[in-house]
Amino acid sequence: MPRLRLIIVWFAACLSLLPVGAWAAPVAIVAAENFYGDIARQIGGSEVTVSSILQSPDQDPHLFEAAPSTARDIAAARILVQSGIGYDDWMGKLAHASKGGADKLLVVASLAARKDGDNPHIWYDPQTMLAYAAVLTERLVAADPAHAADFRKRLADFQASMHPVLAKIAALRAQYSGVPATATEPVFGYLMDAVGLRNRNAAFQVAVMNDTEPSASDLAAFEQSLKTRAVKLLVYNSQATDKLADRMKTLAQQSGVPVLPVTETEPEGMAYQVWMMNVLDALQRALAQ
Repeated sequence: MPRLRLIIVWFAACLSLLPVGAWAAPVAIVAAENFYGDIARQIGGSEVTVSSILQSPDQDPHLFEAAPSTARDIAAARILVQSGIGYDDWMGKLAHASKGGADKLLVVASLAARKDGDNPHIWYDPQTMLAYAAVLTERLVAADPAHAADFRKRLADFQASMHPVLAKIAALRAQYSGVPATATEPVFGYLMDAVGLRNRNAAFQVAVMNDTEPSASDLAAFEQSLKTRAVKLLVYNSQATDKLADRMKTLAQQSGVPVLPVTETEPEGMAYQVWMMNVLDALQRALAQ
């Protein structure tokens, strides 16, 4: 047998010993926001490639405009992740414009039974993110069955890593449930609810989120709650600011009301569970004042 033929036979025999799917291409995932992409990377490991479209906490997500390269990435992906309920409508439009894109789309809001009109910042609800992680895992198993055990093991690891976050929420709720707080907009709303804080000035927050002018009465009530320290905390969206939000932040500082800055996008280089724990630690320090 010629030497070349021997090499080919040997190489084929080696390939036959590898697990089924060992040479399969990684599953391409495109997430609209980096916290979804981060969890996809934690669960997918080396069996996935992940691209997150919104990934900088210095970027105002409300001003995002998709580039042609975004559409190309979406067309090439096997799994697409959208937050939903109005936060990233552009993702759904791009997915539906791509061949087979609608079938690849995973809308996180639908997993938590959230609907239009609800607070769209659903990633601040750890239970929603745990549900997302579980559904994403099954999507990955369907796309790459050979690595099903790996995906499910990493899901279990992620779930375990969230236990300290859930325990921290429970501890804060036991200590601070019922404490009145407010925010420039409802970015942090789900965690405020989980901790049991009484959210004041909701109408003002929704107006700011929707880029509309708060009513004079809502503005007056917000200012009064800060001046009289009727609220014990102001949550401030440091990623998407405007003059009115900055005015409320300044008033809170002048009145001695603690200010908690939060972002809509996960800080770069930080895992979701670490981000949530850092925010909860900062919340605890602010409330302790």
